[in-house]
Amino acid sequence: MASRPKEQWGTKVGVILAVAGSAVGLGNFLRFPGQAAQNGGGAFMIPYFLALVLIAIPMCWAEWTMGRYGGRFGFNSCPAIFGVIGRNKFWRFSGVLGLLIPVGVYMYYVYLEAWCLGYAWSYFTGDIVNQLGTAPAEYASNSGKFFDKFVGAEADGLTSAGGGIQSAVFFWLITFTLNFILIYRGIAKGIERFCIIAMPIMTVCAFLVLIRVLTLGTPDPAHPEQNVVNGLAFMWNPKAGPGEPWWYALADAEVWLAACGQVFFSLSVGFGIIVNYASYLRQDDDVVLSGLTAASTNEFFEVCLGGLITLPAAFVFLGVAGATSGAAGGTFGLGFNTLPAVFMHMPEVGGFQTGRVVGFLWFFMLFLAAITSSLSMLQPAIAFLEEGLGIGRRASVALLGLITALGSFFVIYFSKGLVALDTIDFWVGTAMIFVLAMVEVVLFGWVMGVERGFEEAHRGAAIRIPAFFKFIIKYVSPTFLFVIFVMWCMNNLPARIEGIAAGGVALGAIMVLAALFIFLTLLVAIAGPRWQAETLDTHKTRGFPVGGGQ
Repeated sequence: MASRPKEQWGTKVGVILAVAGSAVGLGNFLRFPGQAAQNGGGAFMIPYFLALVLIAIPMCWAEWTMGRYGGRFGFNSCPAIFGVIGRNKFWRFSGVLGLLIPVGVYMYYVYLEAWCLGYAWSYFTGDIVNQLGTAPAEYASNSGKFFDKFVGAEADGLTSAGGGIQSAVFFWLITFTLNFILIYRGIAKGIERFCIIAMPIMTVCAFLVLIRVLTLGTPDPAHPEQNVVNGLAFMWNPKAGPGEPWWYALADAEVWLAACGQVFFSLSVGFGIIVNYASYLRQDDDVVLSGLTAASTNEFFEVCLGGLITLPAAFVFLGVAGATSGAAGGTFGLGFNTLPAVFMHMPEVGGFQTGRVVGFLWFFMLFLAAITSSLSMLQPAIAFLEEGLGIGRRASVALLGLITALGSFFVIYFSKGLVALDTIDFWVGTAMIFVLAMVEVVLFGWVMGVERGFEEAHRGAAIRIPAFFKFIIKYVSPTFLFVIFVMWCMNNLPARIEGIAAGGVALGAIMVLAALFIFLTLLVAIAGPRWQAETLDTHKTRGFPVGGGQ
């Protein structure tokens, strides 16, 4: 085999926090509440929890297992690992999605990360508080104006409506650079060390904000219905369209796709990230309990923190109309458009605006959550470039930096209405994740074989996976995914394609993704002979049972 430095995690706690950090991000605190509000509230939670139990958790185990197995061959990227498990070129090339998805998401996610840092700085300096006005009637309007100016949502280009470069661009330069400094330091010294520090800080910030939200009571006596209890009910009670029973929402395939996509996005399932992270484990490191712990940590942040903070806070001060309009303002609009107005409504204590402190804690927490996730999006491609092309860390970081900078610049430049961002978010952050999830569940359950897969999973495991999950992974999960995907293609895909066919920025975003897909596919084709030779060599020297042909 070719000689490459073998990276490994430093500690078991470190790998769990790193995987949890990759999962805990903006999807937990902004995307989840927004998706729930747009897709029936409590009705959305039915497909959400079904997807969690029947697909996401079993797939977490499958990804951890396949990743650790591939790591025994010295491989760390999805194309190489899928190839060594599937033993033919189809599976190797299907692994391209495990590179395209994290890189594609990173291109816009790092921009969102910059928003979080910029808003945190604005609260720290008091700039945003000064610009949102002094009267409650001004807060919502001025919050939207501040956001539009900050990100340049009024028009394409790098300048804001008032002239000058968008403020978000400067913070993007900071976050983009910080990500690549940390990723250059590697698995243990970069990602793991940062997550060990960032995750506890993020948890403390989240609890402080949650305590403040849950103690709001009924802040406006003129609107007694706008209280915390009703705010929680707004988030969790099932609802549908006007005059429709709540279960009508369950007949919409887009609701099911959104629920599955949210679970996958949140848990980093179907990204190729867990496969990559697990490949750095030692061959007897636990994957069953570690995988369940990482998934449970993520769900705690999403359901118990994200679900109890964002929409209830908006409801308490802005009512049903304000919370609904905030959730409808794009995937992440609730956090950046609505919540700043909410924080301004918080009462003063001793003449000091408490909303300023809460606002800083909230957006600083989001920044930490975002960067622990964005780091995980870079590592799969870095690993691929190193092992597939045989180039060093510095060259792979430089090449990936160039690729992601160009893609991110596209998102930043075409900022009007955030069309480019929303287009890539849907097609990569929902649709492609869904496709890769189907590939992985078939690969683990049918190609690797569920019996052999469970035997591999239980190597060094602290607990055993219940036997009925064999049936779920082999039959229920692929059927569940396939039926939802077919329903969505029949009912919703034509409208999505029509929107792209109309041209404009949405079509441009699809062309960027297509170009990235072709480029990565060509690199995988180049890397194939190298991987095949390494696999054959590993079989000869270590006696692995999988055949050498890829």
